[in-house]
Amino acid sequence: MENKARVIAEHKGVYKVKNENGEFLAKVTGKQMFDALSREDYPAVGDWVIIDELLENLAVIKEILPRKTIIKRKQVGKESVQIIATNIDVAFIVESVGRDYNLNRFERYFSLAKDGGVKPVVVLNKIDLISNDELQVVLAQLKDRFPDIGVIPTSVVEDSDLSELKDYIESDKVYCFLGSSGVGKSSLINKLIGKDVIKTENVGSHSARGVHATTSRQMYFLPARAGGESGGVVVDNPGMRQVGMADVSEGIDTNFDEITKLSPECKYNDCTHTHEKSCKVLSAIESGEIAKDKYLNYLSLKKESNYYEMSEINKRQKERSFGKFISGAKKSLKKYGHKI
Repeated sequence: MENKARVIAEHKGVYKVKNENGEFLAKVTGKQMFDALSREDYPAVGDWVIIDELLENLAVIKEILPRKTIIKRKQVGKESVQIIATNIDVAFIVESVGRDYNLNRFERYFSLAKDGGVKPVVVLNKIDLISNDELQVVLAQLKDRFPDIGVIPTSVVEDSDLSELKDYIESDKVYCFLGSSGVGKSSLINKLIGKDVIKTENVGSHSARGVHATTSRQMYFLPARAGGESGGVVVDNPGMRQVGMADVSEGIDTNFDEITKLSPECKYNDCTHTHEKSCKVLSAIESGEIAKDKYLNYLSLKKESNYYEMSEINKRQKERSFGKFISGAKKSLKKYGHKI
């Protein structure tokens, strides 16, 4: 029996899907695997799919329905792309106020989210580790660097420090938690759910580095609110030590729109904003209109994204060459009477 379902977890080629009939362990068909050209042709957490329900809570995924949004990144050290989640409304970019706090890293996550059509929001966690005066300094930094991005301070120590996050979550939207290991993503979700359903690990006292407590992507449904309204949906993700830029040039342009808006005013159409005379971007940096740190991070992300895109172009050229080789080989075989 075919039904619509949602992918709520992924474990090495096996998916957990959920619909009104319950939860099922599901796999894709052999045809889907054969037809897949990239990782994006496989299901991901957040996808709506058509399944064929079998016995003993097993199912086969027959079709992936069109995605509304997608968050993806380049896998570090590889040319392939990793899908983080799909059909997400808001990406909570979580950093703690300790060693993890880094403004440039926020911009990497913003670019990934915006390129996929997802709204980014900063969650500044573990505020119990600093004084209120120190917190105000950090909040002012974030507001100055990212004036259009919402910031939610949180801590799992006091329930009152989660009230702003709880109030932000709407019943009909899906929220994805992104961030490095040890920033407290799973602890926050446990608090939102109201019980410890996700394993968490303590951060190393000497290195202050996080441990990969979450090992797979998982969707969770928050408890119903007063009056029976659903509590919203959240997705937990394994911690990411590095955020590789995939083909997200549009997201970078959107994230650094103050630079993008000045680019048409430059003297040269192909201005790189690095050394050219009459460059409006460089002039804005000299005048202080654009922060130097933000500009340098823009150049870094652009360079990384351009390199990835160039690699993809070369890859497609090789695929076309191989396709021509196969076509020529088939013609030669037909010429000599071989059946194909």
